[in-house]
Amino acid sequence: MDNNINEIDELIKQFSKLPGLGPKSAKRIILKLINNKESFLKPLAKSLANTYKKVVRCKICGNLKVLGQICICETKSNYEKICVVENLADMWVIESANIYKGHFHILGGTINSSEKYEQQNLLIDSLLQRIQKNKLKEVIIATSATVEGQTTAHYIEDVVKNEEVIITKLAQGLPVGGEIEQLDDGTLFSAFKNRVPVTTD
Repeated sequence: MDNNINEIDELIKQFSKLPGLGPKSAKRIILKLINNKESFLKPLAKSLANTYKKVVRCKICGNLKVLGQICICETKSNYEKICVVENLADMWVIESANIYKGHFHILGGTINSSEKYEQQNLLIDSLLQRIQKNKLKEVIIATSATVEGQTTAHYIEDVVKNEEVIITKLAQGLPVGGEIEQLDDGTLFSAFKNRVPVTTD
């Protein structure tokens, strides 16, 4: 690190990388933390260190879990449907809207149409295994209406088309180019309620 950049500048730089935060917002947060070391900064540092050491991504469903503990996807078997989302933020939005109660499969991103599928670190093979193991009746594809989201949805449809499972995707109410985590509850509710079966050749 450049010797001219002290600890404060580096901290502001790191906070500025967070979504929704710029340098000014980051500075306000850092000042608040520094002025309240014992009540804010110390507990935050401890929580961040524990999260870094103990929280990992489940290799089966993509959700977060504590290292060494069983993930929620392993505590219940023989469930009938699963909702496939791009990331944790999408899952949290859907859960908070109370429009779907059930298991999720978090891909960990999307397929870029200009890249090879094999280069993507997505849990699509794991999804296929979950479908087969639990004999699922329905797979709800809840990817965003972006180019990448729809490319991913089409690829998933192709992968699971030979399985005895109904494939549905979010319908009206989902605007073209829209990202799941940016939608309001009413729009999400409409998209889930009116989801349509996917026909595969």
